Amino acid sequence: MGDPSGVGAEVTVKALARCSAASRSGFVVVGDRNTLERAAEATSIDLGFHDLGTLSREGSVALVHVPVEGLPDRFGVLSPRCGEACFQYIRTAVEMAQSGAAAGIVTAPINKEALNSAGHHYDGHTGMLAALTGAKSSFMLLASERLKVIHVSTHISLKGAIDRARPERILATIRAGNDHLKRIGYEKPRIAVAGINPHCGESGLFGTEDDDYVRPGVETAKAEGIDVVGPISADTVYHRAFQGGFDLVVAQYHDQGHIPIKLVAFDTAVNVSLGLPIDRTSVDHGTAFDIAGTGKANHVNMLSALDYASRLAGRRLELEEAQ
Repeated sequence: MGDPSGVGAEVTVKALARCSAASRSGFVVVGDRNTLERAAEATSIDLGFHDLGTLSREGSVALVHVPVEGLPDRFGVLSPRCGEACFQYIRTAVEMAQSGAAAGIVTAPINKEALNSAGHHYDGHTGMLAALTGAKSSFMLLASERLKVIHVSTHISLKGAIDRARPERILATIRAGNDHLKRIGYEKPRIAVAGINPHCGESGLFGTEDDDYVRPGVETAKAEGIDVVGPISADTVYHRAFQGGFDLVVAQYHDQGHIPIKLVAFDTAVNVSLGLPIDRTSVDHGTAFDIAGTGKANHVNMLSALDYASRLAGRRLELEEAQ
């Protein structure tokens, strides 16, 4: 459900209301009952929640209520108790996925400041999920219909991102992206690796990192039979991929990958975590405290995340006609 003070509950309710009753029965919401009911009231949606494993009326949604004391009774509040709730919801969902009770998880947005103020020191969902599942490393993939981007690093400083862009990490990122695209139906994914420096360093004039670190990672991936090229200057590679030249771009750091995706698919891009022992998709937006509880939050991104997760689980998301 995400942060109880944010738009997570609202976009969850709205998105599930768009799903057919059959599709809706394949989802379980993990979160706070009172928050979800207030979100449903704010959006004038009669959805209904029932405890997982109990009888219900057709079309209602199964809920795993995770009690956390001290939650604010209104939206739009930055609160350590909400940060604690985020952690508890995610840990519960991870346990369900690891036990086989769920095929994967879909996450609504959390607030990193609230999470850390509650004593859970993670850079966001991806790092927390890696820690909870014991994964050695994880990768963020942003997926849209015409552009897909996987990141060598995400929530670290630009200086730290350059330090992290070493051949072994770049190779691991290429492998993770290649494996995922094969899983979703690409027979031989075409992958491009973006350079770090302007014009990939211009033969050392603007830096040597592309020649010293990026190129060796790419060449090793090529030797393994992966269809990959690079480094390619970041000011052209995304346009080429968007026009159909590549199936996936490897971005070297957070903004290099996020900016083009959010430009072309702001409402529909899905955040997918790779390298974990469980499947996880997410919306690609924040908690939006300023509009939480007003009924104005756009749920299209959540629908995209639900659909992507359904595909990974071998199901198809069916939607009711828009009202």
